[in-house]
Amino acid sequence: METKVAKKNQSKSLFDFEGKPDFKKSFPISLQHLLAMIVGNTLPAIVLTGQLANTPHAISAEESLYLIQAGMFIAAIATFLQIYPVMKVGAKLPVIMGVSFAYIPVLTSIGIKYGIGAVYGSQLVGGIVAFIVGMNIKRIYKYFPPMVSGTVVLTIGLSLYPVALNYMAGGNGNPNQGDLRFWAVALLTLAVVLVCNMFGKGIVKLAAILIGILAGYLASLFLNIVNLKGIAAAAWLTLPRLMPFKLEFPLDAVITMSVMFVVNSIQAVGDLSSTTAGGLNRTPSEDELSGGIKANGVVSVIGSLIGGLPTATYSQNVGIVTLTKVVSKHVFKYTAILILIAGFLPKFGALMLSVPQAVIGGATITVFAQITMSGMKLITSDEMSSRNITIVGLGIALGMGIVQLGDQAVGQFPEWFKMVFTSSPVVLATVVVFILNIILPKKSLAEEEAEREMMEKE
Repeated sequence: METKVAKKNQSKSLFDFEGKPDFKKSFPISLQHLLAMIVGNTLPAIVLTGQLANTPHAISAEESLYLIQAGMFIAAIATFLQIYPVMKVGAKLPVIMGVSFAYIPVLTSIGIKYGIGAVYGSQLVGGIVAFIVGMNIKRIYKYFPPMVSGTVVLTIGLSLYPVALNYMAGGNGNPNQGDLRFWAVALLTLAVVLVCNMFGKGIVKLAAILIGILAGYLASLFLNIVNLKGIAAAAWLTLPRLMPFKLEFPLDAVITMSVMFVVNSIQAVGDLSSTTAGGLNRTPSEDELSGGIKANGVVSVIGSLIGGLPTATYSQNVGIVTLTKVVSKHVFKYTAILILIAGFLPKFGALMLSVPQAVIGGATITVFAQITMSGMKLITSDEMSSRNITIVGLGIALGMGIVQLGDQAVGQFPEWFKMVFTSSPVVLATVVVFILNIILPKKSLAEEEAEREMMEKE
């Protein structure tokens, strides 16, 4: 009898993946997850379209709006697939998926050179690569220790700082860039985010970026730097469209994006491991890791066909799982439904696009800082031997250094080489640390110390 009661109680538990807690218990936590991811899910599309503005490959306001909506659709599909796997595609774990910031440097470099069609064409191939990685994760994972993946994450964070600072000044191509009103709202947004994040508790802390954007938006309205015309013009309902952009497949763009998908797949292992450790008190199984990465590949392929940008597991939502220990898939199902509803409402996307770039910059620089420090944390989780320090230092130096060079310095190299290795620091840094980690002899701190002692005796 007691066993039956225990099972009945367990079936309604927030802390059991198969638990079915009632709506009153589930919805507040679902809303928490939505608040934690929704800004991050919309910003990559806003940043990409902003970077493409005033270039030959700029897209229309309607297309920019659709990118946000497609991002919501794809995030909902990805989250559903992770909690309800289909044919071993999906982790069957309590994770939230969304459009990833990590791809922004590569997306913008491809978009500026070739246009939005090349972004989605290379994403389609990258999604296939991710699926293959998922199938072979056990064989590949050993080549990406924390030192290697951490260097990649650190480089991603560093490469995004100029984007945020240009936004804080009003955005590239803005004839009034540098206006003190832009800096004022950017710094106000940053200050509110910091206060909420450092001093807030509960929902205030979790929604720090959203609260900061609201504060910056209100200040922008007061300073008359918000354009509300797009909201009024936007429709109330939209549906996902098949092939909204013609796909293109430039070889250098495909190679660059494929490298990013491999790196992102390895990062997903970290997020999935954090989820199981923090919420389920165990390590993930090989099937869970493989299914999670394969799902991301499948969803990215679907995204390329409907206009959704590349996805990833969301670390901030992993943090909520670790903090609350709530793992019931019903909680995550409600979050996915809320994300999907937002995808059907163009007014929501138009509202997001009306946020001045200065506000976006003030809010996102904290996100980019967190990405950078996450990379640093990963790096230092490995031994800081001379060998490892050399690998990390060279990866960052070459990756970050090459994008600072002028056209003349790399003018003799072929176009494909410049696209793959000089348009974004992430790819070169990844290649350098990956190769050096394989070819340089592995030495621990103890072995290096013993080697020095041997030299002294000689």
